[in-house]
Amino acid sequence: MGDVEQAPVTIKVVGDIGQIDAAEWDACAGGHNPFLSHTFLKALEQSGSVRPETGWVPYHVVVEDADEKLRAAAPLYVKSHSMGEYMFDYGWADAFERAGGRYYPKLQLAVPFTPVTGPRLLARDDEDREVNRELALAGCVEVARQLEVSSLHITFLTEKEWKQCGASGLLQRTGEQFHWLNKGYAAFDDFLADLTSRKRKQIRRERREIHENSDIDVRVFTGDDLTEEHWDAFFAFYMDTGSRKWGRPYLNRLFFSLVGETMADRVALVMASREGNYIAGALNFIGSDALYGRNWGCREDHRFLHFEACYYQAIEFAIEQGLDRVEAGAQGPHKLARGYLPVHTYSAHWIRESRFRDAIERYLVHEREQIDEDISYLATHSPFRHSEIEDDGF
Repeated sequence: MGDVEQAPVTIKVVGDIGQIDAAEWDACAGGHNPFLSHTFLKALEQSGSVRPETGWVPYHVVVEDADEKLRAAAPLYVKSHSMGEYMFDYGWADAFERAGGRYYPKLQLAVPFTPVTGPRLLARDDEDREVNRELALAGCVEVARQLEVSSLHITFLTEKEWKQCGASGLLQRTGEQFHWLNKGYAAFDDFLADLTSRKRKQIRRERREIHENSDIDVRVFTGDDLTEEHWDAFFAFYMDTGSRKWGRPYLNRLFFSLVGETMADRVALVMASREGNYIAGALNFIGSDALYGRNWGCREDHRFLHFEACYYQAIEFAIEQGLDRVEAGAQGPHKLARGYLPVHTYSAHWIRESRFRDAIERYLVHEREQIDEDISYLATHSPFRHSEIEDDGF
């Protein structure tokens, strides 16, 4: 078979996702992951949560054919800091600047404020898909060169993309998260039956504390049932908890209204109330095969309420909807005892300065080994009955 000639394409940068046709973007993003949708990314920009003043400058790379039809795209941002990324490169920035370099600005290929795995090199699902993904990656690297930034970071990409980036010469990094996997359960009790006796009793005791031994009511709202009253309450929780935990909440009130207006059917908002007043909430987004836990907040501290709102309600919802898994976001070995198991996450990095690149590469080799060991160790201490080793308090 002879070589197939690739049609000519144009690679360019767009500074406002609103200037990109939504249907064209979504044709490349696919419909599996809500955070890659044009609607979600536009809500971030339209609300002002993502803008130069917050340190996120949209610089999206698009690949177009001769008819200006979108063939591939990448949600790219110029960053003036490392907040809202969950990649934790503060040590890299400090070392680079102590050596006399300027780490910021840098480029971030990611969904802002969203540590959720998904494709980053978006391309139409056709015979040219892999070529167009490579063009999108090359376009991002070229933007980094032309802007003369210190680095380009592609975070929470898929393992396949991670390998592709490694083959293209980017540095490879791994991390870990905790995900709950649905083994075809028909009900929450079926999931509990898979756990060791001690963990099963522990979860039942925690849920009983909320549902039977308190006056707290917990419900899930989605679609048309979501109201501005819910968003007002949740935003208050988000701001209070975020200000105490992180020091700087990233999302503003308008963002939540826009999400409620444009993608309520992809939202599952867990709200807890007591004596008629909302006291806590957990925000989840619904994908085609997964539920994604994102934000939590409260104004009253009740024992086990966090576990109920963030973990057990998510598991119940995923079982009811027939979803394959729940991704509970960043951090959290404490999630292990609630049935969430450790998995790898991936990032890839282009570093301009060769000596700094070599130093980071050496560090990443050891870090990947440590991540592998940690995940292997935690997996043997899972709460499931088939574990090789009975859990010991995780």
